[in-house]
Amino acid sequence: MDRELVIVLDFGGQYNQLVARRVRECNVYCEIYSYKTDIEKIKAMNPKGIILTGGPNSCYEADSPTYAKELFEMGIPVLGLCYGAQLMMHILGGKVERADVREYGKTEVFVDKTSPLFGDVSEKTICWMSHFDYISKIAPGFRITAHTADCPTAAAECQEKGLYAIQFHPEVLHTPEGTKMLYNFVRNVCGCAGDWKMDAFVENSIKAIREKVGDGKVLCALSGGVDSSVAAVMLSKAIGNQLTCVFVDHGLLRKNEGDEVEAVFGPDGPYDLNFIRVNAQERFYSKLAGVEEPERKRKIIGEEFIRVFEEEAKKIGAVDFLVQGTIYPDVVESGLGGESAVIKSHHNVGGLPDYVDFKEIIEPLRDLFKDEVRKAGLEMGIPEYLVFRQPFPGPGLGIRIIGEVNAEKVRIVQDADAIYREEIAKAGLDRGIGQYFAALTNMRSVGVMGDERTYDYAVALRAVNTIDFMTAEAAELPFEVLQTVMSRIINEVRGVNRVFYDLTSKPPGTIEFE
Repeated sequence: MDRELVIVLDFGGQYNQLVARRVRECNVYCEIYSYKTDIEKIKAMNPKGIILTGGPNSCYEADSPTYAKELFEMGIPVLGLCYGAQLMMHILGGKVERADVREYGKTEVFVDKTSPLFGDVSEKTICWMSHFDYISKIAPGFRITAHTADCPTAAAECQEKGLYAIQFHPEVLHTPEGTKMLYNFVRNVCGCAGDWKMDAFVENSIKAIREKVGDGKVLCALSGGVDSSVAAVMLSKAIGNQLTCVFVDHGLLRKNEGDEVEAVFGPDGPYDLNFIRVNAQERFYSKLAGVEEPERKRKIIGEEFIRVFEEEAKKIGAVDFLVQGTIYPDVVESGLGGESAVIKSHHNVGGLPDYVDFKEIIEPLRDLFKDEVRKAGLEMGIPEYLVFRQPFPGPGLGIRIIGEVNAEKVRIVQDADAIYREEIAKAGLDRGIGQYFAALTNMRSVGVMGDERTYDYAVALRAVNTIDFMTAEAAELPFEVLQTVMSRIINEVRGVNRVFYDLTSKPPGTIEFE
């Protein structure tokens, strides 16, 4: 697509996805690439600006991630954040050393308002620091534009060359005026017009899909979740009856969800789609029997999905393309974006088998975060109740059941989850929480019910607040709601005698349990 581009070069920082997200909030398209990306490739992409992320290393050590000095000599504005700032100084002739005092957390920063980055920022502003090295000497041609009580160079710049270094993290919510700083960089320094909007994305995507597919046949892997539903409607608008949606009920769905998906996308639903439902519950259960390791479960589910789709494609005849609702966090967490480690293999990304019997896989939402996918859905006229339904992972309850998966455990977690979702909705909390669900732990404990000893499973409740699903914090649910959910689950779900509430944020945890 013909669009302005800002590139984020990833040096292993934990906030790299947030940098891209904040840039997109400025209506500027942004992608993440590894610091190992060849400079000729970067030149070919013709970016309007480049942002260097933070990272866990010390830039002065021999084996630390680095980049060619040429990056700073191309005439393209560069913004270094934390490690990226230190690396810029180190490469261009400054000096970085271990600090006597480590700065971590919210810190008062004093900024020079004559800087293009800080013109509309408060002279004293709170920023999120996370560093044990500091810039002890700025590179020639630079000037200091911010400092803290302990950090003499919290920011430095060389306006003439369009080079800017910030020691803190403007991308996180803990830096309240951080978005202003990034906006000033991409819109004012880089000169981006800010014309990347969702209506343009949808229109351009539909056009690109038509051109790619031509008169070919397409199979869409439809789970009924937000991402695959938006992908299916986008493909339907692009190529009409050349599309067949295959919904695989792998026996790991939420309670009654298979019938609900068919009611929406099947022949009696509001969409004119070729729809096939495959009931493959026993097939998946047999493949998962005895498997406890999370990555193996994801890989098995991912491969079995593909094999079912291949079988259905042969029945349809001459299917060229497979469509998936992959989104950007899936790509990043599967270790396929930037320098991020593999956190977990998503069934439709890192969980794919080595051989896939399709000409090509189309992933129209691959560059979007979850909230952007919802905007795209609304832009295409998909009803709000579908767009804002609770996210559900492709591997389904397979990764909400710790340990081995079987039909009995699926029943337990389905019933517990249905109660939890029902009570959340009754309390009017369903649109205010990013994601919530029940999971089945592999812990069994002693209890007493009806004056008799029990030895049953513990259910864990999860509820998080999040915007982009890259970071999340546990939601503070009213205690009376949790009490009601606990009481109902223990009384109504056979095989459960204990209920927990998970307070873990992301990071260090993930939203799902496996």
